[in-house]
Amino acid sequence: MSQRAKEISGRIKTLSEKVIAFVENLSEKDWTKKCEWEEWPVGATAYHMGVGHFAISDMAGMILRGEDLPPLSMDQINAMSNKQALKHVDCTKADALEALRENSANMVAFVDGLSDEELDLKGSMPAFGGEVTTEQLIAFVIFESAAQHFDSMKAAVTK
Repeated sequence: MSQRAKEISGRIKTLSEKVIAFVENLSEKDWTKKCEWEEWPVGATAYHMGVGHFAISDMAGMILRGEDLPPLSMDQINAMSNKQALKHVDCTKADALEALRENSANMVAFVDGLSDEELDLKGSMPAFGGEVTTEQLIAFVIFESAAQHFDSMKAAVTK
């Protein structure tokens, strides 16, 4: 395991712990408040983070195996995310927490075992403007996009 991988997995663990603690403490009223950025209920946003963002080890694994990433644009990814979130608009807190706990633990373990060479491997995807390293993919999906969702949920609850 590399020091970089250890630092990244530690950041993922810290973020996921914060998200899980936040979700655990949501009231029923908070669960249904609308996130302004996504226009989804807080609960659907939490579920989306659990099944989408914290479950990207499959996509990162594609880079490691030298497989082509899906040729998706950001518009296509956003449309797929919106469809998935709206499909789970009535998910339960237990469902969201299960997805968050399981997938974030798997993501931490996956990243924890990566070498520097694996973090630097590249794949290509239009959504990322062409080439993207394993580390860049993880950083964007977890530390940028998931963090935006988390901020959006917190803002919705504090309204």
